Amino acid sequence: MKQIKPIIWGVAIIALGLIFGLNAFGLFNFNIFFDGWWTLFIIVPSVISLFTEKDKLASLGFISAGVILLLAAQDVFSYGVAWKVILAVFLVVAGLTIIIRSTFHNKNDQEVEKKVKEAEKDGKTMDSQMAIFSGSDRVYKDETFQGSNLVAIFGGAKLNLKNAKFDKDTVIKAFTLFGGIDIIVPDDVKVKLKSGFIFGGFSDDRKNATEKGKYTIYIDAAGGFGGVTITDKDEK
Repeated sequence: MKQIKPIIWGVAIIALGLIFGLNAFGLFNFNIFFDGWWTLFIIVPSVISLFTEKDKLASLGFISAGVILLLAAQDVFSYGVAWKVILAVFLVVAGLTIIIRSTFHNKNDQEVEKKVKEAEKDGKTMDSQMAIFSGSDRVYKDETFQGSNLVAIFGGAKLNLKNAKFDKDTVIKAFTLFGGIDIIVPDDVKVKLKSGFIFGGFSDDRKNATEKGKYTIYIDAAGGFGGVTITDKDEK
């Protein structure tokens, strides 16, 4: 999937360039600046996400919103009606997302839930990291990681565990709303993740993911209009 996404974007940009070039030589007559052309900035990325991202319902929701706004721009109906329909579509998509994710729990989700509950019952305080309308960057250097509670609201949080020490399995709770969270993990630690996003998602960008590590990080990620990224690359 990681390779497909840039290819699709490349094809889309090439197609746009060909349209402009053929128009310039009079070989193709297409006015890209039609009424509502700006909705393409919603529709095209959403169509690409439909094929490259796991959250298909969110992509379908944004495609629907873009098409509805395009129809409004073409005077099929008023913008007042359009926004009401868009709200209805997003509510339906949000409801379906909650139902599907609560119904089709897989074994991995159940294992993460169990570990999170055990950590909460244990009573030990996990490190807290909050980024609200701001940024937060926490780096572990030869410190023993015991778990973390990450919150990013209209901001970004980064947790760097590349050089952290582990003496047991640990839990990370990550919540983001209109924000983003980056978690950098060591190469020799397993990661199991449970996600519950509405119009958002997670991305596992690890190059050296392992299933044979001695310890496991259990990540419970949730939120809306945001995302959590897991990587093993420490970009300085």
